[in-house]
Amino acid sequence: MHLLDAPLAIVDLETTGTDPAADRVTEIAVLEVDGFEQRGFRVRAEWSTLVNPGTGIPSPIQALTGITNQMVAAAPRFAEVAEALFERLGGRIFVAHNARFDYGFLRREFDRAGIKFTAKTLCPVRLSRRLYPGEPHHNLDSLIARHGIDCRQRHRAMGDADALWQFLRIAEREHGEEVLAVAARQIARQPTLPPQLERAAVDAVPEAPGVYLFYDEGSRPLYIGKSASMRTRVMSHFAGTTSTRTIELSRRVRRIDWRRTAGELGALLLEARLVKELAPEFNRQLRAAEGLCGFAFDGRRLRFAGPHEIDGETLPFVYGVFRSKRAAMSALRSLADEHRLCLQALGFESGPQHACFRHQLGRCAGVCAGRESVHLHHARLAAALASWKAADWPHPGPLGIVEKNGTSEETEVHVVDRWCYLGAARSDAEVAELLEGGRRGRFDFDHYRILARHLGKPGVRTVRLGTPCTAS
Repeated sequence: MHLLDAPLAIVDLETTGTDPAADRVTEIAVLEVDGFEQRGFRVRAEWSTLVNPGTGIPSPIQALTGITNQMVAAAPRFAEVAEALFERLGGRIFVAHNARFDYGFLRREFDRAGIKFTAKTLCPVRLSRRLYPGEPHHNLDSLIARHGIDCRQRHRAMGDADALWQFLRIAEREHGEEVLAVAARQIARQPTLPPQLERAAVDAVPEAPGVYLFYDEGSRPLYIGKSASMRTRVMSHFAGTTSTRTIELSRRVRRIDWRRTAGELGALLLEARLVKELAPEFNRQLRAAEGLCGFAFDGRRLRFAGPHEIDGETLPFVYGVFRSKRAAMSALRSLADEHRLCLQALGFESGPQHACFRHQLGRCAGVCAGRESVHLHHARLAAALASWKAADWPHPGPLGIVEKNGTSEETEVHVVDRWCYLGAARSDAEVAELLEGGRRGRFDFDHYRILARHLGKPGVRTVRLGTPCTAS
């Protein structure tokens, strides 16, 4: 991208809110620029319009922008201006303050109008960070104050677009056209950081295994993730995606914290624990399984086993472990279909005391219709349930799973007792503290799945704990 030769579309939007899926555009401004004045080029065209969002504008937004419901009532809908706007933007580099947000918002509006819009983007926030690294802030208000920009009307589309155009000309004048062009090429290869998040906050995250945490303005956890390369994974959250969820996360994040681990296993276990403890808003997986359940079968009766019945000691006697009764029933129906079992005879479906509906469909062997004995049916059930049997704890006591970082000397011992994860230790004293007083961990479904998968891999190094450590 040679910024000085590329045609630009300097764009600003005003909207009813920050969610591209639910909110709508209320005003659009475009400055069509074919180059910089120093090369003899000027703004080719200015275009702006109010847009009827088809919904009410919240009072705080009206107060901020000065755009009222009355002002947009007679304005065109976005679909009415979409084709003209598409032509203006075509073939131009899309320039907008916090370009990722405006670009994502506009793409959603074009999608609703049945138009597929894509463009290369240039973000003045990132350009300012590159050209003025010593400055603490790079949002539009900071650029206006720092460079003495004459903004005709702040928080109106044309006023803000013109302020961006002034910033580009000032940057070219202060640094020269080649420096500006190189900076533009460099930031084109980097993910866009949210304007409220300084690059130093991301640079502080190590390129190492561990767990990272995003916090909002009130220090509430927004998202927890894990990676073998934390900094790269953190940057990927800001790398060009326009999904509503990612845009909202980027808008609200104010602080990044991280916790290093020796390797992937430690990161998986720590992520599962922290998500349950902190309940971050944007994490859907790994939440506490309040409806945890399985099945108990004594040879005569199959029943649900509730969360109070499932722990490290009882796990070998429970068939299947599920996050909810709904998931458990779905799995049971699939098992019944595969083995032609009768859900009515098992007490999980009601019906008349004769052939069940599934038998009529050929999915039940017919214990309900006298086609086979209850004893034979239950024997087949027991054989089918065997595939759901949890892994036995194959050790006489607590176990230490040794994890060593492949590129450093960091080593962690993950202390586990009957599939219950007690924690990670980096010294004999920490191991002893975790085991002190016969401490028992709480059974966690996600920890169980992570540990069972890991111990099933070849070459995993373990040590027996509670007695003098010996390799197993």
